[in-house]
Amino acid sequence: MILNEGDVRMKASITDFPDEFYDGKIVLVRVDFNVPLKEGKVDDDYRIRSSIPTLDYLCSRGAKLVVVSHLGRPDGKPDPAMSLRPTAERLQSLTSKRVKWVGECIGKDVENAVKDLRVGEILLLENLRFHVEEEKNDGEFSRALASLAEVFVNDAFSASHRKHSSTYGVPALLQYRLAGLQLQKDLTYLRKVRDEPDHPFILVVGGAKIRDKIDAMKNLIEKVDKVLVGGCIAYTLLASKGVSIGKSPIENDVLAWGSEILKREEKILLPEDHIISPDVDLPTQAELVRGGIPANMKGFDIGPLTSQRYTSIIASGGGTVFWNGPMGLFEIREFSHGTTDVAQAIALAHFRGSTTIIAGGDSVSALEKAGVKESEVSHISTGGGASLEYVGGKILPGIEILSDK
Repeated sequence: MILNEGDVRMKASITDFPDEFYDGKIVLVRVDFNVPLKEGKVDDDYRIRSSIPTLDYLCSRGAKLVVVSHLGRPDGKPDPAMSLRPTAERLQSLTSKRVKWVGECIGKDVENAVKDLRVGEILLLENLRFHVEEEKNDGEFSRALASLAEVFVNDAFSASHRKHSSTYGVPALLQYRLAGLQLQKDLTYLRKVRDEPDHPFILVVGGAKIRDKIDAMKNLIEKVDKVLVGGCIAYTLLASKGVSIGKSPIENDVLAWGSEILKREEKILLPEDHIISPDVDLPTQAELVRGGIPANMKGFDIGPLTSQRYTSIIASGGGTVFWNGPMGLFEIREFSHGTTDVAQAIALAHFRGSTTIIAGGDSVSALEKAGVKESEVSHISTGGGASLEYVGGKILPGIEILSDK
């Protein structure tokens, strides 16, 4: 089913209201600060930087901001290793607005901190997932958060496929439920991929789990001109063709679907050579093989012939390129070459006029590792799962609940 309610053209945005509307109002902004931390510091601040336009827009119009997010999977209890405090420090370094911090997300300390907020200030609350009620969309927890503000803004597309308190329960309780600038941008680009992509339309899919991408592939398969497959997904599809994939991981429950789709769709291209090794901990024993993978080996990257084939298709220019998921275990140098080649080909395609959309945290990290700048692609969406569900035609609760225009 194609989602119409979630279309950016039909949902109210922060830019749909006059500047004076925000003056003195307390605005609760759901952002995605689920960033990697290293030794208590933010290791990659792309998601924080993505929120700055929305936060600055609201602050400059006289709003008082209460900012909420999750980080990691703390299983509903406080975990200092997943505190959002480092993100408050990084946010302060990125904006001229004053950023305050409180080590809770509900309760008296939070209520007092909100009362002390001045116009143009930002208050970042502690990790929402330190409370098990967040992921359960608990009514009392939602009411406690909603009571802090008069306006709700969702700028976390990556969390909008979850029916959690901060994405669904809270906005349901407030009159004004608006899209932030980053979320608005995500919807604009992804709607175009879903409904009216320019051709040639190249879909590049990789990563670990094919079942997470099946709906998107089903919805897009009639629209795409080529599907270039890598990562663990490729091993499942190769196995469905009867090709030996050695000890490479596969998803047995989708083998039948893979076999059926490959019979019908010649536009799906699979790797013809691989970088293999006995184990992930033995990258120095990596070798190149063409065709099937030996029984005692695992595939960890596409090989150079496949890479050359894929990159020549991607970099031809014009049309649309949508990339979700790396071609291999790019975090390890010996297994990173296919992903790096694809990232650089996408940058070249953008230079030649293609609309290039990157979705998912791994793909974003891969871009950085490949030396591709953010300005060298059309759009980066950190919402891997949400992006796939949206282009797959599913209704996203966090979008559905926003106010209509």
